[in-house]
Amino acid sequence: MTAPKIKLYTNHACPWAHRAHISLAELQLPFEEEIIDLAAPRTPEYLKVNPRGLVPSLEFNGEILTESAIISNFLANEFPSHLLPASNAPGGAFFRAKVEFFVDTFISKVNGNMIKAQFSKTDEEAESFVKEYVDAVVKEIEPLLSNAAPFFNGSERLTQAEVLTGSFIVRLFTLPKYGLFPEHILSDLSTKAPNFYKWGQAVSKHPSVLVIYDEKVIAERSKERVAKLRAA
Repeated sequence: MTAPKIKLYTNHACPWAHRAHISLAELQLPFEEEIIDLAAPRTPEYLKVNPRGLVPSLEFNGEILTESAIISNFLANEFPSHLLPASNAPGGAFFRAKVEFFVDTFISKVNGNMIKAQFSKTDEEAESFVKEYVDAVVKEIEPLLSNAAPFFNGSERLTQAEVLTGSFIVRLFTLPKYGLFPEHILSDLSTKAPNFYKWGQAVSKHPSVLVIYDEKVIAERSKERVAKLRAA
């Protein structure tokens, strides 16, 4: 079989683009990458690839896909692996439904509070959003990780659940020490949501999750954005 020609348009600081890198790393797929400068106007060439100007975009054998979840799910479907069983495999459809529910719950009920906490204009606002984050994890996510071992649904290897949440989890577990979140968020989670905390520790240390992640660079850029926001 001829190897597919894959090109990823990306930015290593973007957690959404990071999802595609986790997929490609875990599937061990060779690819070409082009870094898109998100601080500058998009070039006409890139707007032909993705008229929205967002990352990631994936060129696969000459065809273009956009949006991180669509790209990551396409790769998981195109290259069947431990990440996501085929829907017609025994238990496959049910597992896929569980992954979809987990990811949707995390993104829609939990993750927004972390972003709001990180870019709050005051420490008081940040504390409020941290509390909402922890409370949402306890209510919505903790029960879904009761059988994590250490990954989703008792898996010893990454699943698509980690592919689509890992870029946010690694930031949660590494950025508080730089002052970007109140540091007690992790101790609160370890006490109130031990399943989530143990799972998050495993996710945030996994090589495929760390493949492009430079926490010092991410922390510095995030601190600059927060400083500009609070000075406005």
